[in-house]
Amino acid sequence: MKDYIINTPQLQSLKKRISALFVWAICWVMWIYLLIPLVTLSSWVLGDKKMINEMRWFGGYKSLLELMEIYVATLLVMVALWFCWIIYRFLRSRVVLPSAHKIVSDQELCVFYQVKNDELQQCRNAAVVTVYFDDHGHIVQLEPHIER
Repeated sequence: MKDYIINTPQLQSLKKRISALFVWAICWVMWIYLLIPLVTLSSWVLGDKKMINEMRWFGGYKSLLELMEIYVATLLVMVALWFCWIIYRFLRSRVVLPSAHKIVSDQELCVFYQVKNDELQQCRNAAVVTVYFDDHGHIVQLEPHIER
């Protein structure tokens, strides 16, 4: 199988890896937080003596309903934040970039990607270009496929 950038985490920055780990941990904590009352309720309904005593100790059915209200409110807040994030990303993607950006020349591209200028020109005339990368994501070779 080919190694795409998504399968090579060494190409991600440390900041992205840490933030992904943080989001992963938060999601699991929230998932467990929401599942604990369902496990307790299931055990109570099935007649587990320890859970029956625990439900009595914490106030029984009334406290369960209050807890469910908190969970529903939590889920609604999470859904609202998720929709806000989607709308923010949608509006941000539609923002037109200012035209004051510097236009990059072919020579600057060749220096940045460590490619020869004649290779770049051959690739511009080709219909299909195969780009080979090393393990660190640097361009190793450009192979133009010129259709005849």
